[in-house]
Amino acid sequence: MAVGTSGPVGRTERCPSGDSGPTGIDPDDLPDGLVVADETGRVVCFNAAAVRITAVPREQALGQPLERALPLEDLKGRRWWRVTDPYGGLSTRTGQPERNLLLPGGREVLVSARYVREHPAGPPHRVVVSLRGTEARRRTERSHAELIATVAHELRSPLTSVKGFTATLLAKWERFTDDQKRLMLETVDADANRVTRLIAELLDISRIDSGRLEVRRQPVDICAAVGRHVQAHIASGQAPDRFLVRIRQPLPDLWADPDKVDQVLGNLLENAVRHGEGTVTIEVASAPAEQAKNAEKGTAVTVSDEGPGIPEESMGRVFTRFWRGSKRGGTGLGLYIVKGIVEAHGGTITVGRGPGGGAEFRFILPVGAPAYLT
Repeated sequence: MAVGTSGPVGRTERCPSGDSGPTGIDPDDLPDGLVVADETGRVVCFNAAAVRITAVPREQALGQPLERALPLEDLKGRRWWRVTDPYGGLSTRTGQPERNLLLPGGREVLVSARYVREHPAGPPHRVVVSLRGTEARRRTERSHAELIATVAHELRSPLTSVKGFTATLLAKWERFTDDQKRLMLETVDADANRVTRLIAELLDISRIDSGRLEVRRQPVDICAAVGRHVQAHIASGQAPDRFLVRIRQPLPDLWADPDKVDQVLGNLLENAVRHGEGTVTIEVASAPAEQAKNAEKGTAVTVSDEGPGIPEESMGRVFTRFWRGSKRGGTGLGLYIVKGIVEAHGGTITVGRGPGGGAEFRFILPVGAPAYLT
């Protein structure tokens, strides 16, 4: 596609691409802005994304000197092209790293540049500039701010309780009975556990976001794991007949991280008990290869309840950060972490409406063993 036009220098040029053949990429198909200047410093390519980001018409930019077509300033008000001087600067420089610059009117844009030279120390043959809007970075910054605010809020309550009880015990130890001391110490212990869980959640989020969540695969008895979680809820006061466990044999051998599988099961069961109603059903079955990711056989676990369920319009946000549904409580990070753990195993997780009308979560883990055993 010809994107050049007759400019002040009286020539037309096709926007350069990596391949001049039939598989060449149309610059207008690129998601980021692309601006290319030739060896004289005049713009020969200004794609559709660059037009959208800068609000500069393509015909106005093509053929113009790069500094005039793209008048960028740094945050100190200095003209960026005069500071960087791509054509008259160091001949060993290969480009400019991405940085936040300003367009006329104060619009922020993320800019990086590459200097293409025909010879290592020769003058630039092309200056290729990439432009990106700052919306994605702003969303990330807002997400980080929300995370900090949530953590501060969640930490304040248990730490205030811990500080209050310990200060009271230290100041008035002799005035309390043994039962009163035990009650206060049990409260401190519970609040300390709450803080520990929150810190563990934050570490998990950090590892998920950076792609560093490690999975240590071992043989996992998924049925025994489900049984342990059900018994824990019964021991904490739930009625035994509130839980229905269905095991559909035969089950394939499952290799997964047992601690992280426990974390997934614990979160899904706690959500069903706390936010759902009626019977909580846990079903474990073999997943056919066509249902599992990467066309592998898998183990499917379904947790459903008979409560009001999740509104249809909210199902797309269930696994995002800070989603809490209609009821407040918790950090809203649990299901985000659950999804990250399942996907780190190469599995999938979905949410829908169960047979009893409540929420139904279903995750599938592939059954493949570690590489050294295959």
